[in-house]
Amino acid sequence: MSNKTDPTAQSVHGTNPQNLIEMIIRNKIYANAYWKEHCFGLTAETIIDKAVKLQSFGGTYGGARYPHPFICLMLKMLQIQPEKEIVYEFIRNRDYKYVRLLGAMYLRLVGKAVEIYENLEPLYDDFRKVRRRETIGYAATHVDEFIDELLTTNFSCDISLPFLTKRSVLEASGLIQPRVSTLDLELDDLSDDDGDKKPSGPAHNPVLDRIEQIKKNREDQLMGKNQDEQTNGSDEIETTKEEDKARDRDRRDRDVEDRDRGDRHRRNRSRSRSRSRERSDRDRRGDRDRRRDDDRHRRDDRHRSRDDDRRRDRDDRRPDRDDRRRENDRDREDRHRDRRSPERRRSPERRSDDRKRRSEDDRKSTESAPPTTSGGFQDSMSVDATNALRAKLGLPPLK
Repeated sequence: MSNKTDPTAQSVHGTNPQNLIEMIIRNKIYANAYWKEHCFGLTAETIIDKAVKLQSFGGTYGGARYPHPFICLMLKMLQIQPEKEIVYEFIRNRDYKYVRLLGAMYLRLVGKAVEIYENLEPLYDDFRKVRRRETIGYAATHVDEFIDELLTTNFSCDISLPFLTKRSVLEASGLIQPRVSTLDLELDDLSDDDGDKKPSGPAHNPVLDRIEQIKKNREDQLMGKNQDEQTNGSDEIETTKEEDKARDRDRRDRDVEDRDRGDRHRRNRSRSRSRSRERSDRDRRGDRDRRRDDDRHRRDDRHRSRDDDRRRDRDDRRPDRDDRRRENDRDREDRHRDRRSPERRRSPERRSDDRKRRSEDDRKSTESAPPTTSGGFQDSMSVDATNALRAKLGLPPLK
């Protein structure tokens, strides 16, 4: 649905008529279900059917500030801009009071100062009670009170009203005649009637009694309203002080809780950081110890294997070394013996024969040597002796 103003509508106060209602309120109205369902396609003739169904009037209500149907119809009138004669008929309608209020509100928004005073001031004589939608619930008011609000204030039904020239200024410039109250006219008529009649004792006049009762009711209403405003003001001040104290107390409690929570969080974080640091230190120490142990084991294994190789080489070289040592010892003994007794000096041939005979004796003694204490056999044991020993043990012979 289009929310644009009628192309034939004229600007009001130098702007689009819909701009007389603030943008936030307009957006709320555009998004409202009443606007979408009941205000679509309305004209100046059909809008009266929706206005007569109103049961209250107001601006926005509720926590979400929902727009009231009254201001929805008001925005629709600004959008279609009906003729002034139709608006005047709304104001002069005495059968439907909310239609009258709708016409008065529209004229206050778009009209000029002179026509506003001339058409709205007669409504001061309408004392009918109406319901006003407040933020929470409803409030009882009167038509003349709402008209006085339109003429004397700059804000009504959550809508900022255009500037209205003071009546005294218009009277001084001669644009409007001084206002004559209906009550003043009735009082003048009564005084004229009393002047014509001769005083013949106290007479009961019901009109004067009615006028006095109306004055008294108005004074009572004004006094009650002032007392209510004072009471509400004092209650609001006390409530505001209590709310401020409660907010301060809640703020202090929240600050304490936040500080305690922050301290606990910092302690937990430092504790967890220290634990993680200790755990990482233990892991690093454990890794370092494991690496050191592995290095030590590898080094010990290398040393052990090197020692085993050395021992094996030593064992393999020991027989040759022993043989050479024994031969050297014999040669040394022979040379010593020869030096002491020159007659016993032998020839090289005889010396070689003696060396062969000694080697044969050593071989025979090695073959017939018993096993060693370590459970093995001598390295110089012959194959025949080894096979004979294996046959005694029940083992197959060596090839």
